[in-house]
Amino acid sequence: MRILLGFGHAPSTQPTRDELSNRGATKIKMIKPTFLNTEDRPTIIGHVFNTPLVVKGITGIPLLELVAWGMLSWVAGRNHPEWSSVKKVTAGALTSLILFASEWGHNLAHTAAAQRIGKPVDAVRIAWGTPLLIYYDINDQNVSPRQHILRASGGPIFNALLVPICWLGKQLTQEDTLPRYVADFALGTNIFISTVALLPIPGIDGGPILKWSLVERGQSPQIADETVKKVNLALGSGLAVTAGVALKKRRKWLGVTIGAFALTSLAIGLGLLREHK
Repeated sequence: MRILLGFGHAPSTQPTRDELSNRGATKIKMIKPTFLNTEDRPTIIGHVFNTPLVVKGITGIPLLELVAWGMLSWVAGRNHPEWSSVKKVTAGALTSLILFASEWGHNLAHTAAAQRIGKPVDAVRIAWGTPLLIYYDINDQNVSPRQHILRASGGPIFNALLVPICWLGKQLTQEDTLPRYVADFALGTNIFISTVALLPIPGIDGGPILKWSLVERGQSPQIADETVKKVNLALGSGLAVTAGVALKKRRKWLGVTIGAFALTSLAIGLGLLREHK
């Protein structure tokens, strides 16, 4: 979920080296943010599943973890005002750890799946503490539709497998305790990631899965992209209605989150947002 925190982060779309050298001859419209170019010289800090793990400048600082810790400590205080300050901060630390562990595991599962099928990720960039998968060419002709689908499926499968484990953890904890609070958060986080990641929005896992399923059934990548746009127009409309209902029921955070997906989906459906040329 490529998405602000990366829920179901799908591969980053980047121009190839040839495209970069031929900009004068071919106009490339890149609307999706460029997380890493082939011309960049990031610092390689290691490898995971034979894939370079890289950082670029100060963006290697785990800023988002610190922000999440503060926000989730505040949320714990809102949910349990009777808790001490230490307990609230501890709850924030544990839930932020679970959030980013779930996100990192999601992306590393993508990386492992890509390596397993012999079509590895070009790089994993750490940006402010979150992993971003980098594919320089999302329409690589050397990757079959089935391989595209398998690469995109690794993350959601990982989080889905964690759901029963988190549910078991919930059953083993007592109500109104810190362990139950953390178990509830872990369960909700992995249900959320595994579900939202499968939305057929380009940029998160469900988009590539839908696109390459259509290609596997005979459509060209270009026609499949147009089909995905039509699906997103309908999806965005439905999500917008759902967001409105959530806001009306005073479920503010849920409404805002669904609304963000609705806007993204509608922008894709209307052709205002693209992830490749």
